[in-house]
Amino acid sequence: MQKNWVIGFPRIGEQRELKKALEAYWSGKSGYGEVEKISKELKKRHWGYQKDAGVGYISSNDFSLYDNMLDMSITLGAIPKRFRGIDDETALYFAMARGSKDTVAMSMTKWLNTNYHYIVPELSKDDEYKLNIKKVRDEYLEAKENGFKTKINLIGIVTYLALSRAVDFEDSFEAFDKVLKIYEELVSEISKLDDEIVVQFDEPVFAKDVSQKELSLLKIAYERLSKISTSVKIAVVTYFEHSKEAVKVLVYTGIWAIGVDFVYGEKNVEVVADIKSSDKILIAGIIDGRNVWVSDIDKKVEFLKSLDMPKERVIPSTSCSLLHVPYTLRYEDKLDKNIKEWLSFALEKLDELRIVSKLYFGESLDNNEKELLSKNRRALTFRATSKALHNQAVKERVAKIEKISRENPFEIRIKKQKEALNLPILPTTTIGSFPQTPELRKLRRDFKQGNISKDEYESGIKRYIDDCVAFQEEVGLDVLVHGEPERNDMVEYFGEMLDGFAFSKNGWVQSYGSRCVKPPLLYGNVSRPKAMSVDWITYAQSKTKKPMKGMLTGPVTILNWSFVRDDQPKDVTAKQIALAIADEIDDLQKAGVKIVQVDEAAFKEGYPLRAENRAYYEKWAVESFKISTSVAWDKTQIHTHMCYSDFNDIIQTIEDMDADVITIETSRSGNRLLKVFKRVGYKKEIGPGVYDIHSPRVPTTDEIKAQIEKLLEVLPKEQLWINPDCGLKTRKWEEVKPSLKNMVEAVKSFR
Repeated sequence: MQKNWVIGFPRIGEQRELKKALEAYWSGKSGYGEVEKISKELKKRHWGYQKDAGVGYISSNDFSLYDNMLDMSITLGAIPKRFRGIDDETALYFAMARGSKDTVAMSMTKWLNTNYHYIVPELSKDDEYKLNIKKVRDEYLEAKENGFKTKINLIGIVTYLALSRAVDFEDSFEAFDKVLKIYEELVSEISKLDDEIVVQFDEPVFAKDVSQKELSLLKIAYERLSKISTSVKIAVVTYFEHSKEAVKVLVYTGIWAIGVDFVYGEKNVEVVADIKSSDKILIAGIIDGRNVWVSDIDKKVEFLKSLDMPKERVIPSTSCSLLHVPYTLRYEDKLDKNIKEWLSFALEKLDELRIVSKLYFGESLDNNEKELLSKNRRALTFRATSKALHNQAVKERVAKIEKISRENPFEIRIKKQKEALNLPILPTTTIGSFPQTPELRKLRRDFKQGNISKDEYESGIKRYIDDCVAFQEEVGLDVLVHGEPERNDMVEYFGEMLDGFAFSKNGWVQSYGSRCVKPPLLYGNVSRPKAMSVDWITYAQSKTKKPMKGMLTGPVTILNWSFVRDDQPKDVTAKQIALAIADEIDDLQKAGVKIVQVDEAAFKEGYPLRAENRAYYEKWAVESFKISTSVAWDKTQIHTHMCYSDFNDIIQTIEDMDADVITIETSRSGNRLLKVFKRVGYKKEIGPGVYDIHSPRVPTTDEIKAQIEKLLEVLPKEQLWINPDCGLKTRKWEEVKPSLKNMVEAVKSFR
C-alpha cells in the first residue's frame, strides 16, 4: 500500500451528477431512490480513483448529500427544536438544510475563509443528544463491500462547537460535556466495525487564533477519545494556516497522528520537532488542496526531506480536502494547451501525491510516472518564462503606481456630487442586477454558441435594458441601473474581457448543497485591452435623464473569487486588476456616467485566519480598491457594495476604502449593524438594505417604513440611501416589481 493520505475528496460528481439528481428530487421530477443510486455510484467511483492512484488512506464519510457539518449534527442528534416533529430521516435532513413549508432552514455561512458554505449547528440548553451512527457505519461498510479499506472522516468536537451557534446560552462550549459523551459513544461503536480502523478528526478551527479554553478542551477531548479503544487509531488534522498551539497540545494526548498544512501554514515547520519528540505520525500536507496550479514535485520532495523526521513516521498528504478544487482536466478540450499544462485538479493532484511519495520513500517510478514527472518539470520551466505570465509593460505600470487616493477628501467631493446629481433626501436605488430570466440566459447561450448573430444578440440585450429603465422610471427610483442582462457572473463577465484570465469548461466546485461555481483561472498578468461596460451603460443612460450607475466588480472580489496564480504575491496581482478597473472608471466618467459602483462582495472572504497576517491583507486590499477609484473626479460618486453582515472588526478598513457611498445587507438585523457606523462617527453615506432579497416574499410598504424608522434612529437622513439588500438577479419579476414599488412608496411618506 502506498503510504500517503488524502484528507477528503469532492463529492458533487465530475459532471455534477449529484447536483442534478438532488435538484430533480427536490423539484419532484424523480424519487429519492435516484439520489441514492447516484450517490452509491459516485462513492464507488471516487474510492476507485483514489485506490488506482495509489492513495494509502482513502476516506469514507467525506461524502455528503448537502454538507458534512449538517451530517455531524444528525450523527450527534443535535436537532433544533423546530425540526423534532419530522419523523422521516430524509425529510428531516433536507428541512434542516433548506427549510420546509413549516420550518425555516438552519443558517449557512462560509467554512472559515473558503468559498464553501456549511450549515451552522444550533445548540440549545434543552438538547438531548443521541447518537445516530447510520451514515458513518453504512459508508464504511459500503466501501469495504466494494473492496476499499477506508479511514472514517469526522468533524472534530472543538471545531464543531466553535462553529456552532448557541441559541439560549452564552457560549456553545457549554455543551462540551454532553457532546463529548456522544463522540465517545461514536468512537466506541466505530471500534466494532473492524479489527483496526483509522478515524480522521478535522479540527481546522485551530488554524485561527484560539483561546486557552479551546486548547484545554482539545486536550480533554483527545485524551478521552484516544482511550476508548485500542483498535481505533485517531488522527487529528488541521489545515488552511498554521496550528502550532494545537500541535503542542496534541503531542501529549494518546492520538496516533497529527496532520498539518505546510502549503498555507509555513510556521508549522516549527512544531515538527515537537511531533518528532513524541511518538506521533506526521501527516504532512504538501499538495495544495485549495488552488489549481501544478505542484513543483521536486521541491515538494526536497521539502519533505528537509523535515527532521524519521521517514517511517511521515505520511505525505493533501493540504486539505480536495473539495475546494475541480475534479479533473480530462474534459477541458478547449483550454489553451500551455495553460492546461500548468493546472492540476483533484485527480491530477492524486498523481502528484503518488509521485512525491514514491520519490520521498525511494521507490522506483514506472514509465507513466516518469513521463508525468518530465511533463511536470517542462510545464514549470515554461511557466517561469512565459510572456503570458510575464508581461513587462504590466509589471512596469504596477511598479510606477503613484496615485492611490482620490484628489480631495470626502467633505469636498460630496458637495460637488450633490450639486451634480441633485438627488432628493433618502435617495432610492437598487444594487445593480435585475432578474435573469430563462429567455435572457437562452439569448446569451445562443450567441455564445453561434446560433444567433451579434446584431440579434445586441438587440435582445437592448430590449431588456429598455424595459428595465422604463420600469425604474415608472416606479420612481432616483438612481437607475441597466440591469446587467449581458452578464453571466459578476467575476466571469469581466474576466472574459481582461488579459490574464482563462476559463474552464467543467471546472465546477461545490459552494453549498447542489450549488456549484466555476472560478476563473487567473494565470497571468492582468490588463484591459478595451472598455468592458461603457457601451451598455451609456446606452442605458441615453434612455433616461436620471443618473445611471456604472456597475463594476472590484479588484479584491475578482481576486478572491478566482483561482489566483501562485507564482507572484497576491498584492501584485490585485494591483494589476485595480489598474484595469481604474481604466474602466475613467472611460465611464468621460462618457458622462456620474455614479460608478465598484462591488467588493468578497472583500472580507480573503481575510487571513490569523490576526498576525491581517494587517498585510488589509493594506494591499484597501490600496487595490483605492487605486481602482483614484481616477474618479470629485464629482464622480463612487459606490461599493458588501454582502456580509458583521462590520465591527473591519469598520476602520471600510472607512479607509474611502468610497462615497456603501450599500450593505442589514434587513434581517434591524438597525443593530448600523450602530457600529454611528459609534465610530462614520461620515460617508450608507445604503442599508431595507428588505431581504433572499426570500421570495414581497415586503409591504408598512414593513419597509418600519425598517426605515429603525435606520433613522441611528443615522441622520442626510447620510442614508434606501435600497434592497443585494442584487435582484435570482428573484422573479413578479416579486421584484411590487417590492420596489412598495420601497419607493415607503420613502415618499418620509419625504
